[in-house]
Amino acid sequence: MIFLGIDAGTTSMKAALFDGVGKMLAIDRQEYMLLTPSPAMVELDAEVYWSAFCRAVKNTLARSNIPPEEVVSICISSQGETFIPVDTGGHPLRRAIVWLDNRAVEEAKLIADTFGQVEFFHKTGQPESTPNWPAPKVLWIKRNEPQVFINTHKFLLLEDYLIYRLTGQFVTECAQQTSTLFLDIQRKVWWREMFDLVGSSPEQFGRLLDPGVIVGSITKRGAEAIGLTEKTVVISGSMDQAIGAVGAGNISPGVVTESTGGALGIVATLLKPIFDPQRRIPCYIHSIKDTYCLLPWGQTAGMALKWFRDQFFGLEAQVAREKGLDPYDAMTSLAQQVAPGSDGLVVLPHLEGAFCPELEPKATAVFYGATLRHTRAHFIRAIMESVAFMLRKNLDLLEGLGIPIKDIRSMGGGARSNLWLQIKADVLQKPVATVEVEESACLGAAILGAVATGYYPSLPEAVSHMVHFTATIMPNQQNEAIYQQRYLEYVELFNRLAPMFKNHP
Repeated sequence: MIFLGIDAGTTSMKAALFDGVGKMLAIDRQEYMLLTPSPAMVELDAEVYWSAFCRAVKNTLARSNIPPEEVVSICISSQGETFIPVDTGGHPLRRAIVWLDNRAVEEAKLIADTFGQVEFFHKTGQPESTPNWPAPKVLWIKRNEPQVFINTHKFLLLEDYLIYRLTGQFVTECAQQTSTLFLDIQRKVWWREMFDLVGSSPEQFGRLLDPGVIVGSITKRGAEAIGLTEKTVVISGSMDQAIGAVGAGNISPGVVTESTGGALGIVATLLKPIFDPQRRIPCYIHSIKDTYCLLPWGQTAGMALKWFRDQFFGLEAQVAREKGLDPYDAMTSLAQQVAPGSDGLVVLPHLEGAFCPELEPKATAVFYGATLRHTRAHFIRAIMESVAFMLRKNLDLLEGLGIPIKDIRSMGGGARSNLWLQIKADVLQKPVATVEVEESACLGAAILGAVATGYYPSLPEAVSHMVHFTATIMPNQQNEAIYQQRYLEYVELFNRLAPMFKNHP
């Protein structure tokens, strides 16, 4: 039995096939370019998502040589918050509004002013109302595109839209709906007061499901579009960070996953919701039934290293690519020549503001302590160390809330770097494990499919057979003192600059 996992990301669509022991048999990735009609607006045509989805699945099937009828299930991990208004026939009425979009500033403020901070946090799990969430954007459509609003039959999240194209059914699931602001996450029912304020209704959203349940079979039209058969069943998926945690075996308290991609995403599994009294960390419904997770994240992690590569390492990166090498490997080799602590260079990596645990959108990047003896190699290592400091600051916060951290698992592009993994282990003074399948969101989706279709009797059973680990990086105790010093400098640097950030234009 073969299981298909999809990762509908911000800039690309991935499709991967897995067997019953979690071996990835084939994968394909289709990229797309987001549209920015204005600085605050980020959109994409819904058909671009669907076309990329179809190509990715067809290419993966072709590469695997697996007969389509052997694919038992398809399950989708998706970026959160991106949504598409559709009419009664499921046709998009406008472009998708991508989660990065910030147009609904006034509407987000109206929501914040209407509900008390404590009520809002305990209903939605989100620390505050920001323009990124769908509820303010739905209100923006009502105010600015009234014809679209009037004619909207359903507001579909990206996962919901892809499931509709596959099955003809309008469904949605709780984990994805957490950050729309329309769901009462503790009761797992629609929050009527938010609908009343926005002027929408629960009927304009799909039938509410748990993650990991069978929606139905693919229709003939859907099967023809992606190269599968009507035998394949569609499984409700989840938000990418939460389902990626499943793909790394993070399904019980005590386990924490960290994913260093463009951003830093952290997932701590909970048996019941926990609300930080200082509202620094969002709480989400997990991909696992009757389970929650805290999801602290930082907006710029690997993105900071990419920025440095593009701005200060361009020629070397080009030469590396011409030789068929990864530019990041060349950068890592340089950073490896620098002693832990980067000879006093400390970086705040906040190129696009700070989120958890500081929540300061006006924060900027800072390079502190630079002298004539510092080289590009120092800056590369200091950036890598800064992401490890950001990770530690969030894990310290989790432990301060009484959440045990017994096992740390690393995913994302950052997990390819042995140096970065060692830096994290040294900064945290905890072992860090890496998973065999880097595409953990696709694997997590395949695992949900394996359980929903009965191939495994339970999620723990599926994880025990399908998730495998490659290495465990142990902390070097000799580096503990220097990293403790640099970490305290990192924390103090932000605290001292916080008043300036708040007044920054």
